[in-house]
Amino acid sequence: MTSIAMTPMQLTGQVQTHLVEFAPNRLLHKQVIADFTALQHAAKQQGFTLHIASAFRSFERQMYIWNNKYSGVTAILDKNEKPVDIQNISETDKLYKLLHWSALPSASRHHWGTDIDVYDPTLLPLNQSLQLQKSEYLNGGYFSELTEWLGNNIQQFGFYRPYQHDQGGVAQEPWHISYFPLADDFLKQLKIELIEQTITAHPILGKELIKTQLTTIYDQYICNLSAR
Repeated sequence: MTSIAMTPMQLTGQVQTHLVEFAPNRLLHKQVIADFTALQHAAKQQGFTLHIASAFRSFERQMYIWNNKYSGVTAILDKNEKPVDIQNISETDKLYKLLHWSALPSASRHHWGTDIDVYDPTLLPLNQSLQLQKSEYLNGGYFSELTEWLGNNIQQFGFYRPYQHDQGGVAQEPWHISYFPLADDFLKQLKIELIEQTITAHPILGKELIKTQLTTIYDQYICNLSAR
């Protein structure tokens, strides 16, 4: 696939000019549609109904999620998916615990329309809402067979799992698939200087601390991905 240049506003999720609506409230990069549709069809042939839980997420939406967690409105989870008492930890510790589960606004792969959180609604137990937690997708969870099938098949459609393993940065996310032919290019275009400029210009909680830690964040939480 020919390399596609993204504008700074596209890379940081501040515009939607690179996207099309794939399903109601589900936007994808226009170059992802064909291969994701083919993946859905292949999944259907094996008895899975592959749906999108989250695709494009705007900068504003990511900032809302971030600020709610940073302020304590929404719980920050530890590595065992249990709520953290943020009153008894340092600001720096809080920052990195938040980054384990939530991308920094302007640096989320969901800004690009290449990354998709997937699930099968037909496998959800009655009256159970989707949580996007490892217990659902691994070790006999109700999506575990889907997880296994995706692991064996997504690469032939151009996808991979950037968070296949916890590598000391972002948590393991078996639900998160990424369209490698585009996302790899977009990551290379997302420079640390652009992230810093975007953070500086917006009311992101913890921004001064973030800027002092940005080199570590960039290396450990943005570029530190599982191998394809």
